[in-house]
Amino acid sequence: MTSTVELTKENFDQTVTDNEFVLIDFWAEWCGPCKQFGPVYEKAAEANPDLVFGKVDTEAQPELAQAFGISSIPTLMIVRDQVAVFAQPGALPEAALTDVIGQARNLDMDEVRKAVAEQQAQAGQNGQEGQ
Repeated sequence: MTSTVELTKENFDQTVTDNEFVLIDFWAEWCGPCKQFGPVYEKAAEANPDLVFGKVDTEAQPELAQAFGISSIPTLMIVRDQVAVFAQPGALPEAALTDVIGQARNLDMDEVRKAVAEQQAQAGQNGQEGQ
């Protein structure tokens, strides 16, 4: 039995909305590095049963890959409280994946939301200047 969830355009939003902490592996069957990363990701999923580990097959779900601007795979994304707090292409070694999960667990989400709000406000102001 696998400890990862297959994410599709049908269940993606619900999964991210219903869970505080979701890791997402964007991958494809033909991708060599994706196949190498698969067992590492699976092992991390087993080691962290309190987190949701999802996989997006970019061949079967091109809309999801496009929506997140995925240009190379594998890409790992971490979403906490519906905010993407990490996104990086490349197959991470086990120690690096464990480290990233630990860092994401330790984030102060109030600080993250505050920073996002400030960035959005700044982007809004920058958009006004040219008019």
